[in-house]
Amino acid sequence: MKKSFQRVIATLNLFQGKQSLTIFLLAAFFALSACDDSSSASSDETGVSSSSVESPDSSVTLSGASAESNGSSNENMEKDKSSSSENKSSSSAKETKNSSDSKSSSSVKSGESSSSRKDVSSSSVSSSSSVKSSSSSVGSSSSSVKQSSSSVVSSSSFVKIDYTNPSHTYGELEDPRDHRKYKYLTVKGTNKDGERGSVTVMAENLNVGIMVQGAEDQTDFSKIEKYCYNNDSLNCIQYGGLYQWAEAMQLPSECNTKSCAAQIDPDGDGFHQGICPKGWHLLTYDEFYIVVHADENVNPLVEGVRAIAFGGHNYSGYSLIGGGMRITPSGNFKEKNEVAYWFYPGENEYENYSCGDDGYMGNTSKSLNTNVSYKQNGLSIRCVKDE
Repeated sequence: MKKSFQRVIATLNLFQGKQSLTIFLLAAFFALSACDDSSSASSDETGVSSSSVESPDSSVTLSGASAESNGSSNENMEKDKSSSSENKSSSSAKETKNSSDSKSSSSVKSGESSSSRKDVSSSSVSSSSSVKSSSSSVGSSSSSVKQSSSSVVSSSSFVKIDYTNPSHTYGELEDPRDHRKYKYLTVKGTNKDGERGSVTVMAENLNVGIMVQGAEDQTDFSKIEKYCYNNDSLNCIQYGGLYQWAEAMQLPSECNTKSCAAQIDPDGDGFHQGICPKGWHLLTYDEFYIVVHADENVNPLVEGVRAIAFGGHNYSGYSLIGGGMRITPSGNFKEKNEVAYWFYPGENEYENYSCGDDGYMGNTSKSLNTNVSYKQNGLSIRCVKDE
């Protein structure tokens, strides 16, 4: 800039009279042009690409966003996925208990974001920008029309993958309601009190009911309703159905937004049949603890419950797979093959009992995790034989 100005002065000294003004203006123009080039050359030096600030989806806590919190940005699902180490769930909501044996009700899974119950304000919820809920996740395929659960295959080329452990002996249960068959096995292990115990449990997620679109709530108490991931019935065949809490408990849909504790386990035997076939009941935390601490299992213990295709060694034979979840209130779906979510027969006082107890495990989780999720989210279900 300084040199350019000196060139202007030199030009004025050479020319006088009527021509000097014209020459001065031309010289000034060239000097200013040189400044513009200089500034534009450095304009990108401080630029940051949006991809470089993507926050990892380490956990899902409040469901509304691991569960989209009913209409709000609270998405409190706690996935035990540590940012890429666990899943792609809500952004930084790992406030739920990651201890391998303790039950944490302090965080609520919301659907696409996450936050812990200790930080309940919307400002404390980290939006799960890393949740991949693209428009395709809600695209309804031609097979997404309501259909009877008895329609097992909607494509002649579809072949269901068997995720079970061939070294185990499995029984086969036929659900009399739709004649669908499920593999199950008996797992012997240690319970949370350090005593010997056993459970006979399904090695597949439950898949019963008529499919409804993810944008709808499951409110028709005259029939069992289910979600299929991405509104595709083939996903129900492979991963099982996704159920809201009240549907899983087989209670009126109003129980999704208020306390219905008195209707859970009314017999006081510690079990709640819910949506499971007769003679079977909803998996409890204590029963899942035995599965994790199975006799055949080896460290890392949680890998012993996951199917090989889901980042585990499946020594227990439980064959857990990542069915993902349906998010409320958007009706989107997230984290298939990345995170498994399932409801337990229990509820939580969070937001006036709008949350239910649940478990979750990512494909790289290192511990046994429990949490609470919005009841209107859609999660997987496992059933245990009454004994």
